[in-house]
Amino acid sequence: MITKEFKMADIIHLNYQTVSVLHRFGIELGFGDKTIEEVCAGNSLDTDFFLEIINAFHDKDYFPQKRLQSFSITLTVNYLKKAHEDYLEDKLPYIEKMIDQLISGSGKETAKFKLLKKFFREYEEEFIAHLKREDEVVFPYALSIEKAFMEKKKADIPGNYSMKNFIGEHSDIEEKLTDLKNIIIKYLPPVGHRKLFNSILTELFTLEKDLIDHSRIEEKILAPKVIEMEKYLSGLTS
Repeated sequence: MITKEFKMADIIHLNYQTVSVLHRFGIELGFGDKTIEEVCAGNSLDTDFFLEIINAFHDKDYFPQKRLQSFSITLTVNYLKKAHEDYLEDKLPYIEKMIDQLISGSGKETAKFKLLKKFFREYEEEFIAHLKREDEVVFPYALSIEKAFMEKKKADIPGNYSMKNFIGEHSDIEEKLTDLKNIIIKYLPPVGHRKLFNSILTELFTLEKDLIDHSRIEEKILAPKVIEMEKYLSGLTS
């Protein structure tokens, strides 16, 4: 398990994919030999929260649900929103750029690769709509519940939504991502484009793992904590 005494650089050596998690916390490369505790202190971060997120991301068998639920909803939402920014500003554009490179150098295979681009854009539109709903509805609602809970004010609770709605409508965006990977693996021989195909697949698999971790935090940490607060607040008199 990664602890606060670890050097921040060692995290990346253990799992290079944690670079994206560091970015979501506002931690940029160039921290030298500083420990996790030192880097978090220098960035005004909650070291314990950072450790729980980084361990959950690094080790698929490590998921301290009760421990993560002890942190504020604000901390959790801020992390999730940063992850959304990462998907929208970095990961999706990068994958699309590689698919465009594939099309531009495909010659007689152009039609096949344009179909790949079409399927990716359909996935991208669905994914963006999913993130937009969370950013505009779910996260503000969760923060409003936390505020009402802290102030013990039932009147502050929005009356037309519940976190149980979120659990029921949380779409499985990973399924279409699996379909996208299968198109490449099963139906598009990488004639003359092996390296680019491998790069696209690597990014898709990386995104899939990231999304699974992301969804776990939303469904196992954020939603249950908000629901418990809703229960408490529903028992208050106006």
